[in-house]
Amino acid sequence: MPATDVGDPQYFHKVVDCQWACPAHTPVPEYIRLIAQRRFTDAYMLNWESNVFPGILGRVCDRPCEPACRRGRIEDKPVAICRLKRVAADYRDDITDRLPAIPTEGNGKRVALLGAGPASLTVARDLLPLGYSCTLYDKDPKAGGLMRTNIPSFRLPEKVLDEEVYRIVDFGVEARFGQEITSLKALLEEDYDAVFIGTGAPKGKDLSLPGRKEASDKIQIGITFLTSVAFGHVKKVGKRVVVIGGGNTAMDCCRTALRLGGEDVRVTVRSPRKDMKASDWEIEEAEQEGIPIYDNHSPKAFVHENGKFKGVLFEIMQAEYDDDGKRKLVSTGEEVLFECDDVLMAIGQDNAFDWIERDLGLEFETWGMPTVDTTTLMSTLPG
Repeated sequence: MPATDVGDPQYFHKVVDCQWACPAHTPVPEYIRLIAQRRFTDAYMLNWESNVFPGILGRVCDRPCEPACRRGRIEDKPVAICRLKRVAADYRDDITDRLPAIPTEGNGKRVALLGAGPASLTVARDLLPLGYSCTLYDKDPKAGGLMRTNIPSFRLPEKVLDEEVYRIVDFGVEARFGQEITSLKALLEEDYDAVFIGTGAPKGKDLSLPGRKEASDKIQIGITFLTSVAFGHVKKVGKRVVVIGGGNTAMDCCRTALRLGGEDVRVTVRSPRKDMKASDWEIEEAEQEGIPIYDNHSPKAFVHENGKFKGVLFEIMQAEYDDDGKRKLVSTGEEVLFECDDVLMAIGQDNAFDWIERDLGLEFETWGMPTVDTTTLMSTLPG
């Protein structure tokens, strides 16, 4: 009988559902056993091999492993897999002598990493021990990407973020922070052997509604607001704040607004509550802080009165489902005005590749995404 191929992720789908559900296929049962034996450092390093940021993920991961946990089939709740990752991170010893050695002489290959978020940092973590020279670009002054700019510090302390991010930077990355890449063509002229694009989805979506232009000084895009707070540019909000959107960014926005002086902070969602994109625990934490969530509220207009911003007019919706279960939101004919001082719009994010010239031989898909190989993620432009 041939040996079991544990290198095939399908194997975990058959026998370890939580490990299969994890995008990094972190060996969950193994690191939990190590924690039970109080081998916290071993548990941390086992995590570090596959998911790179155990201390960060132990606080902010979306936990796809937990709905897959078999314990949830026989008890009310699954094993607290995410929080156990944090336990390993918080109780580990110093790991300096367990990190991979970086060669004193490289292999002569130069790689440009665009965006200093988790994707590029992971690439640097993997390539530097192999002798590659990695140059890390980011428009922000510090590494971390959206982990730094879009996750509030009350969820992810800066100390934890800095420790895990700069552990990789200190491997020997050539850091070019505060330097935004505005032309891929110009970058390619610097003769890198390879370029990795890990810029994420940095563009927040907007709503084109009546009154939007006139209320521009009262409306902020959610991820822009969180970034401004992270770097100290925004330190307070009005007392009455309306957050539009039902995802995790909306939950971060409303809880941040509460900490910046908001007294009447409310979240509005177009869909029924059960269809909200935010994680259950994110919603629960917002409500525990006294933030109400109004579902089936679709924004219709930004209202002004006597030349001053007054609030947001919402149309009340109801969900109807066809025989196939497909949802359609229809108006009830009822409207409601939420008076407020500030609006935070967290309705989704888009990729932004306008800095990639379209005459380089790099093909794009319908939605403006570069066409890539589904296995290697290589674009149609070699290198």
